[in-house]
Amino acid sequence: MKTAFQRRFLLPLAALLSLGGPLRGQQALTPHTAYIFPAGGRQGASFQAKVGGQHLGEVTNAYVSGAGVQAVVVDCVKPPTQQQINQWREKIKELQDKKAAWQTNAALRAANTAMAAEIREKIARFQKRTANPAMEDIVTLKISIATNAEPGGRELRLGTPMALSQPMLFCVNQVPEFNKPDPSAADPPPAANRPKKENVQSAAAPVESRIVLPCVVNGQIMPGGVDRYRFQARQGQRLVIVAAARELVPYLADAVPGWFQAVLSLYDAQGREVAYADHFRFHPDPVLFYKVPKDGDYVLQIRDSIYRGRDDFVYRITAGELPFVTGIFPLGGPAGAKTTVKLAGWNLPADTLTEDERNLEPGIYPVCARAGKYVSNPLPFAVDTLPECFSRKTNHSRAAAQPVALPVIINGRIEQPGQWNVFRFHGRAGEKIVAEVIARRLDSPLDSVLKLTDEAGSQLAFNDDYEDKGAGLQTQYADSYIRVTLPADGDYYLWLGDAQHQGGPEYAYRLRLSPPRPDFALRVVPSSLAVCGGMSAPFTVHALRKDGFSGKITLALKNAPAGFSLSGGTVPANWDQVRLTLAAPPRSGKGPFNLSVEGRALIQEHEVVRPGIPAEDMMQAFAYRHLVPAREMEVWLADHPQLKRALGILGPTPVKIPAGGSASVRVRTPGSFTNNYELELSGPPDGISIKSVSMADAETELVLRSDAARIKPGMKGNLIVNVMRKRPQAAPAGGKGRGNQQRVAVGALPAIGFEIVAP
Repeated sequence: MKTAFQRRFLLPLAALLSLGGPLRGQQALTPHTAYIFPAGGRQGASFQAKVGGQHLGEVTNAYVSGAGVQAVVVDCVKPPTQQQINQWREKIKELQDKKAAWQTNAALRAANTAMAAEIREKIARFQKRTANPAMEDIVTLKISIATNAEPGGRELRLGTPMALSQPMLFCVNQVPEFNKPDPSAADPPPAANRPKKENVQSAAAPVESRIVLPCVVNGQIMPGGVDRYRFQARQGQRLVIVAAARELVPYLADAVPGWFQAVLSLYDAQGREVAYADHFRFHPDPVLFYKVPKDGDYVLQIRDSIYRGRDDFVYRITAGELPFVTGIFPLGGPAGAKTTVKLAGWNLPADTLTEDERNLEPGIYPVCARAGKYVSNPLPFAVDTLPECFSRKTNHSRAAAQPVALPVIINGRIEQPGQWNVFRFHGRAGEKIVAEVIARRLDSPLDSVLKLTDEAGSQLAFNDDYEDKGAGLQTQYADSYIRVTLPADGDYYLWLGDAQHQGGPEYAYRLRLSPPRPDFALRVVPSSLAVCGGMSAPFTVHALRKDGFSGKITLALKNAPAGFSLSGGTVPANWDQVRLTLAAPPRSGKGPFNLSVEGRALIQEHEVVRPGIPAEDMMQAFAYRHLVPAREMEVWLADHPQLKRALGILGPTPVKIPAGGSASVRVRTPGSFTNNYELELSGPPDGISIKSVSMADAETELVLRSDAARIKPGMKGNLIVNVMRKRPQAAPAGGKGRGNQQRVAVGALPAIGFEIVAP
């Protein structure tokens, strides 16, 4: 993990006429959501949900992606200070001291009793909450879901007048929903009715309530918590019980392994454990399958694997005789055709379905099964333009190797533990060949391994795991990739197996065997931006290069509203990421705005266009970082009518900075200035700094310098310059001395392209 080097050169600069509002990245002011509870609802339902997070005190709006779901802010509660709690306690004491005076007045007695009870409840509520600053604020939402709202995942964001939070997953469901009751209001179940299997580590009294299947159960696990739900089931029912925990909150920055690791147990009426799951294949979220042997009561239990818990340990359990797809074959098909897909799973209406790819571009699409009105879980299905074939069932040795002609995508399975599938192809000296397995990324449990041998049996290449930074939800990369130049004419053998020596019908794969297909994908981080009207906001585009592509990528907005533009929108050749800025018009209009970024590159004399996938850069377990895809890129635009025109860079870019020398940049700025603002370079290369700033009417000159000892000719990139506002804070107690000044980013200049040249 690389840490960006950041240098600051602070200079008095003009006030941009009382501009305010933070950029994303100023964590002290940007709202951050940690969880939503419940994390979904049924079609046609209306209910309240609470969102926990940090810096939510000024939240005014909530936004849910897609049609059919509305969210309205009802209330926002920040944790009280110790001074406030002391004042509440003093008020209770005051009421108690005057108790004798209002005993004869029934109305006054009722009012004061209610007031005292309310204050005590406030104190108790905040004292019970987890002391975690990342989720200390609570926003209450009223959520309404239309009866025709499409089932599936949505994104919920909270907005303040100046900023927009990152997205949280919100689910729309088809079956009734139950919420876990407040543990403080529930009596523990009688001992005779509790499942007998208890773990001595459990510190909290189990919470049990009755539910009716099919349903979704919403809950939160607190430290040591064990939640139990009692239901009736009939003999012969094929129950599917699916927990969503890590799916709702993919990564926890301050917990190991980095998510809520849910464990499901099912008990019969006698308290015997009849089913257990702590994962589903390689997915952390568990799934239980159970064929009911006889009528009666059953108890479903959920807990954390090591009895952790706090407010963001949110879960949704979907339970009932519902359709669930455990696997498909093949895992993809050719564009421009139809593919018959075999299904495996529970409660499915058929064992095949037909996927129509005649109008689909290459990519990955969801496949679902329908059982009556219910829709199953989706599985990914790949569409490609290369010729396709199926692996033979007998190609398990070199002698029985299956001949294939390149290019080709082979659909196959490792059906037996320890099995190898072997393919033979003819190659020429100097020919470049790529072999790539796509299995784990298509929800297969296969942990593939590839090796390439020549006619003599000598191994030329081997690969177990290949990292794909585009697979942001995977923490264990299991697909294999080989790129090699063939040394001579002749036959070659490609061996594909499972690294764990496992196998079975579900161990499916797609094997691409072809010359290199240079390409790229893009991730745009973050997926929520806040920008003041007339200014710019920085963000990052990650280029995920494929099959050796190293060329330049040109970035642009796609179908953006008038007034939005990019600065610094080029990923230079051989670069994997670039920081650039989004410029906004002075007037905001309505928001948030849904924007799209796309990249263009010339590959083998053809222009290739790829979409920029919005993503969040999430931290897992204090150290690891992942680019987790989002559904939309949303931009919140704060209106500042004082700024009549947008800030802009005057003159040509990139700016040529001599190594060891300096160069000036002219910036269009408002004509009225004070000493309350400063400029700050954000994350520049080591050796570049601001030398000076000078101001004239409607224009500012910024002089950049480079240190020849730390930076060499040929370096290129973008410089991000934040505009910082200084806000005085209160003087220290006693009135002596001056208060500190708080510095807040109110925007950025458009990205300044630069190049270091010889002096």
